[in-house]
Formats: sequence, C-alpha cells, structure tokens
Amino acid sequence: MDLAKHVTMEIVKVWSEDGAGKVVEIPADMTARDVCQLLVYKSHCVDDNAWTLVEHHPILGLERCLEDHELVVQVQASMSSDSKFLFRKNYAKYEFFRNPLNFFPEQMVAWCQESDGTIPQSQLLQNFLNSSSCPEIQGYLYAKDPGRKSWKKLYMFLRRSGLYFSTKGTSKEPRHLQLLSDLDDSNIFTVITGRKLHNAPADFQFCIKPSKARGDCKEMKMLCAEDEQSRTCWMTAFRLLKHGIVLYKSYSVPQHRKPNLSHFSTPVRSVSENSLVAMDFSGRTGRVIDNPVEAQSAALEEGQTWRKRSQRMNVLGSSSPLHPSSLSTVIHRTQVWFHGRIMREEAHKMIIQQGQVDGLFLLRDSQSNPKAFVLTMCHHQKIKHFQILPCEEDGQVFFSLDDGATKFTDLIHLVDFYQLNRGVLPCKLKHPCTAVAL
Repeated sequence: MDLAKHVTMEIVKVWSEDGAGKVVEIPADMTARDVCQLLVYKSHCVDDNAWTLVEHHPILGLERCLEDHELVVQVQASMSSDSKFLFRKNYAKYEFFRNPLNFFPEQMVAWCQESDGTIPQSQLLQNFLNSSSCPEIQGYLYAKDPGRKSWKKLYMFLRRSGLYFSTKGTSKEPRHLQLLSDLDDSNIFTVITGRKLHNAPADFQFCIKPSKARGDCKEMKMLCAEDEQSRTCWMTAFRLLKHGIVLYKSYSVPQHRKPNLSHFSTPVRSVSENSLVAMDFSGRTGRVIDNPVEAQSAALEEGQTWRKRSQRMNVLGSSSPLHPSSLSTVIHRTQVWFHGRIMREEAHKMIIQQGQVDGLFLLRDSQSNPKAFVLTMCHHQKIKHFQILPCEEDGQVFFSLDDGATKFTDLIHLVDFYQLNRGVLPCKLKHPCTAVAL
C-alpha cells in the first residue's frame, strides 16, 4: 500500500503589467506569498516582500491584492473565466502597521460602550487584532441601489460581525441597524473603472463581493467614500477585522527564503529568453548570485565599472562612443525605476497601483522637453512631478532638478543622492516603482 503523500498540482497563469503571461504548476496548498516568491525566483527579481498577486476582473472593473496567507488555487476556483491574476508590487500592503494613525482618522474610529472611548490611539491596532475587543469604523458612505444607477448616502458601521447601515440618521440602536454585508464570506475590491460607469458621486469607489459569486453583479455591494483617506480606512479596517492576527504574522515574519520547490520535478527556471540573472565572475568560474541584496550591489558595482571604463577610454583619446557624456544619457535605462516614454497618466496609474506610500517613485522621459526627464513620486498620498533638466558645464552634461544647485553626471547618481538626502523634495526617494517582465 502506497503511503506516500499525494500532492495535487494545479495550473495557474499569472500576468505581468506588460501583458506577458507565465504558467506555473503549483500544489493546492500553496499560498499567495509562496507563489510570489516562486515568480520572483523564476523572473530573477529582487524579493523585498512587496510583491503581490492581484485578483483582476476586467469586465466588472474590480481588483484586489490577495493576502499573503490565501490559497491561490482556492481563490482561482471562485474567479470567473474573464478574470486573471496579475503580478505586481504593492508597497502599501502592510503600511498601516508602520503608520496606523495615517490610516484611521480619529473621528472614524469608535469603541464598544464598555471602553468609554478611553483607549489611546497607540493601542488602536492591538484592538483590531485582539478578537475580544470590538472596535468599529463609522461614517457616511454612498451605497449604490442594486440594478439602478442611483446612490444613497447612508451612515454606516463596520464591525467584526459585518457592515451595517442605519435606517435612522446616525442612530446606533440595534432596531435601526441593517446588515449590508458580512465579512467572512466576502472580499473587498477597489473599483478601477472610474466614476462614470457606475454614475458614482466621487472617485473613491470600492466594492464588497461575496467569495462565491463569480460574476453576479446583484450580490455585489458598490460603495463610494468622499475622499481617499476614508476609503483607505474602510478597506484597511475590513482586512484587519476579517483576517486579524494572521495579517500581523505575515507582516512581522518576512520570509527571506527561497520558495519550497520540493514539489517540482524539474529545475524551476525562467523560460523568458530575455531574462537577466545576476552573475559573479570574480572567481575562475561564473556563479549565479541568489542573495537579492548582493545582486543589487553587484548591479550598482557594474554601473560604476562602466563609468570608470568609459572615463579611461576618454582619457586615452579613444574614439569609442562610450565617453561619459553619451554614457550618462543611456546608463539609467538599465534601472528598474526608469520607465522611458510613458505618459503622465500612466505614471499616475503605476504609483496608485503599487501603493501610495511616501517615497514611491519612478523616472520617465519628459514629454514637453525631449532632453529632459521627469521624477514622479508620492508624498502624503499625493502624486508630484519634478522636472530633471540637463545643464552643460565645461563641455560636460549634468542633470539637476533644482536649477543647477545640485548637479549629477547621470540619473543613477541623482537617484542615489535623493535616496540618502531629501534636498528639494518633500521626502527621500524610498521605493522604486517597478514593472517586471515575467
């Protein structure tokens, strides 16, 4: 009798932002975090625990990031045929653990009667994570009438038992409260189609969708907040009340390890022809660099070596095109934060998708000035743009975003500087906005 454990394998397809797809065969008990690590390993990305799988429904215009602990095969079983998984960064995934006061405005948080509102703000997250306490989120939300284009403004309460609205103003009396949706069998999604499709009163829509409803619009609860901060508060509280301490465990124990590849009979390698892997040629034979920190420093070292080599060529009077001024105009194209000729709207979209945390940034070509570049970054959930202009001095081209007060030989130097110094920016550059090719 064969007592060997039989592992059920399932096919999952994941898409990157550039439209490329990758098929992976995974065991039924593989979590979203493990699938992300597998894709990081196969695509040779740097793993910084910000990668997520996104459940994307193009027809419904909805998407959400899977929680790290969710079973991917289980989620896939509840998805409709038009929906798909995207592989994307989300730096804001656990930001509320780092800066809770930015996520929960005081006027929106209430406590159960026993506490008399004496719980200090510093204990806010402990109360969400502790199943015996009963925090609640309160405030006005617009709710869409099912099957109609009209919206009603209602006073709502989010508790562990579900989302309720008051049938009488702001009354909390049990007889005036009506359950709109539970948390256990539902997930919360961002609406990505814009306000016109649903005739929404504002841009800050979200949706509570039952896990079992594949494409049934009638069972979905379409909601709209009045601003970004309150939408973020409702959505974050939903996640905390639904998953509780499991979220904190995923945040506090980042798994800096390779995914468990024991289920796979053949070596898992990227099939992409143009994928790059960090290599170390300092010894007699080449060695693949697996450690992401080492890979990053190797990439930086390579950039410095190119600079030194090109400067040496220039001193020797070489006719090589790789003299410093021409190299400085192309060296940034190898960097994950550089996105070329993308439009301002596309830059906005990428920053929003990857989580509007302070210091999230990208660089792109300027549309108004072909010789200039633009730094697009996020600060206090607002997206700002700074023009980087070339300036010439003694025949050499420099780049500056403060009218020449601080000059850099190339954009890599510029980014390095502003990652360490705020300078004229509202905050330091912290998280590169990355698009990965699977």
